[in-house]
Amino acid sequence: MMHTDTFSLKLLLWLVLVLLAMLPSLAVASSPLCAEDSEGKTLCLAQPATRIIALSPAAVEQLYAAGAGSQLVATVDFSNYPATAQRLPSVGGSSRLDLEQIVARRPDLVVAWTSGNSPAQLRQLEQLGIKVLRLDPQHLDDIAADIAKLGRLSGHAAIAQQQAAHLRHGITALRQRYAERPKVSTFYQVWDKPLITVNRRSIISEMITLCGGSNVFAPLTPLAPRVSSEAVLTANPDAIVGDSAGKPHPLAPWRRYPQLNAVRFDNLITLPADITQRATPRLLDGAKQLCQQLDGARQRLAGGQ
Repeated sequence: MMHTDTFSLKLLLWLVLVLLAMLPSLAVASSPLCAEDSEGKTLCLAQPATRIIALSPAAVEQLYAAGAGSQLVATVDFSNYPATAQRLPSVGGSSRLDLEQIVARRPDLVVAWTSGNSPAQLRQLEQLGIKVLRLDPQHLDDIAADIAKLGRLSGHAAIAQQQAAHLRHGITALRQRYAERPKVSTFYQVWDKPLITVNRRSIISEMITLCGGSNVFAPLTPLAPRVSSEAVLTANPDAIVGDSAGKPHPLAPWRRYPQLNAVRFDNLITLPADITQRATPRLLDGAKQLCQQLDGARQRLAGGQ
């Protein structure tokens, strides 16, 4: 009898020790998953989101990078990357959403784009009890931070942290490589009719600076200001960068102005807009290509002077 009691006591003690060891992990599992949005508000989920809708093509890419691609149930128009995202249903355009379609898909998380989605429509979704995380990355480092947030909310924290670290490391490496190189004054053409560029607060401008360039329209007040051809001629950039879409060459009209340094030194550079204008991890690829192109422009400028 005493032997049995001793065995039972040892078993009980062992179970207590096991439970004590599990307490930290149980506390983590039961604690809410929280992330701060672009407006400084904290959004919390009781458990990882399993039905997610992304309201911008950039958010779609960020969710895939965070490991949550399989949890996406809908996207918006022009969500073309990765290829599997193209098979997902669309709930409208970023600026004009089909709220009925969103509600019908019963999302437990909607990832919104502060600058591109309608504030009124986002409020309507919240009034219906839908969790909305507003994201609006303004800097390259913000993209990494947003990926980490999405990984945490979707249950893929470890994968997302790895992706965020990879992005941060790549950005740091480019910054160190090109920091001391001669500046290349650069005009970035977002659109041609009307002629639209970016100011210093744009991620595109940050990429130009990262590559040792200088945005000729950085001081302008609007984030995406309209400019005239005369303003570009006056600024006389050493390089002009634009979207590679279009034929035969989207920047060809600038060749009418041979007095421009960008034309004189053949520094009309085109890159895909998806990897230079969309706030996703692919901006690292875009930045690498931009840096290489601006370095070529730098060499042509040095050789022609």
